[in-house]
Amino acid sequence: MACLPCLPSRLVRCKYRPVVDATSGVGVLDRAVAILAALEAGPASLADLVARTGLARPTTYRLAVALEAHRLVARDADGRFGIGPRCGQLAVAAGDELLRRSGPVLAALRDQTGESAQLYRREGQERRCVAAAERAAGLRDTVPVGALLPLTAGSAAQVLLAWSSAEPLRGSAFGVRILSDVRRKGWAASVAERESGVASVSAPVRDGDAAVSVSGPVDRLTRSPGRLHAAAVLAAAAELEHADGGLAPPHPRGQRRSA
Repeated sequence: MACLPCLPSRLVRCKYRPVVDATSGVGVLDRAVAILAALEAGPASLADLVARTGLARPTTYRLAVALEAHRLVARDADGRFGIGPRCGQLAVAAGDELLRRSGPVLAALRDQTGESAQLYRREGQERRCVAAAERAAGLRDTVPVGALLPLTAGSAAQVLLAWSSAEPLRGSAFGVRILSDVRRKGWAASVAERESGVASVSAPVRDGDAAVSVSGPVDRLTRSPGRLHAAAVLAAAAELEHADGGLAPPHPRGQRRSA
């Protein structure tokens, strides 16, 4: 009977233990890889990481902090661990064609629109900036590569949710009607949703696997940013899909429409 209080914890650990299918025989490396694999499901608190990996709490914390020092893991504003920006850089070197090609495409989009450009991917209940091209000078919206942002605000969040087959977002402010309209147009726009004074326009890449965006101050993008930049963002998304070897998505793509 003395073991009964431990039963729930053991059940959780058994549920999440198979995050790595193979072992190298180097224990510390295998445990570090287990932590990275566990973070594929999205950001996690220390308690979540312990549950997902089955590792001891001190070991989990020590390895997560060590991985953070190498930028393989990063923490968000709430202190949760997530995949770090270095993983994205390694993915480019390993042959992630979308990330490899995003640099020149985002730079061209920035130069065409005069605004900062970003590429986002969904991670669980959030989105991560995996590539960016910043406006060189003047007032601009800066989103660091590796930054985690909510899926509850912003045009990129609308796009990622509209074409997502992942688990629905809990408590989303974007209802069925809004997301259906985004799919119909083929792009989304937002004004002061994520941050006061910031507007953005986004379009899906690879049928919603990622979202390409431009963002900047409302004073320049106006209250209808789609009128200015939807066509350019759609063209950048199409170029990324073509560069990645993919086909154009089956959904209709809107042109210049009011945001």
